[in-house]
Amino acid sequence: MTTIDSYSHDVSGEKEFGFAQAVKVGDTVYISGQLSHDGAGEFIHADDLDGQFQQIWANLQKVLDHYGITRNQIVQDGVFVVNLPENAAAVAAAHLAYFGDHRPTSTTVGVDSLFFPGQLLEINFIANTTLPA
Repeated sequence: MTTIDSYSHDVSGEKEFGFAQAVKVGDTVYISGQLSHDGAGEFIHADDLDGQFQQIWANLQKVLDHYGITRNQIVQDGVFVVNLPENAAAVAAAHLAYFGDHRPTSTTVGVDSLFFPGQLLEINFIANTTLPA
C-alpha cells in the first residue's frame, strides 16, 4: 500500500488555498512552486531576481531536509519567470550555480505575472528518494 506524506512550511496561503508545499507518494516527492517568502509567509525581495532565487533555494532546502534528500535527487523542475527575455541569462546562471554537475530535466516558461507584485520567479520540483544523494 502506498502512503502519502505531506509537508508544509506552515505559512499563510497554504490553508487559504488548500495546498501542501510537498507531497511524497512512494519514492517520489512532488514539490509545489517555491517562491521568495520568509518564515511567516510574507513575500520578500520584490523585483530582485537574485534575492528571489536565494530565498527559493532556502525554502526548497527546508522541503529537502524534511524528506532527507538532496538537490542531486531532484529529477525535474519547472521555472516560471516574468520577463523571460530580459532574465534568461540570469535564470540560466542561477540554475547552473545551484545544480552544478547535476542535470535534472527542466522547463522554463515566460509568464506575464505571478501571484505577488514584484514576484519574478516561481519554481516547482520533482525528486526521487531512491537516487544517490
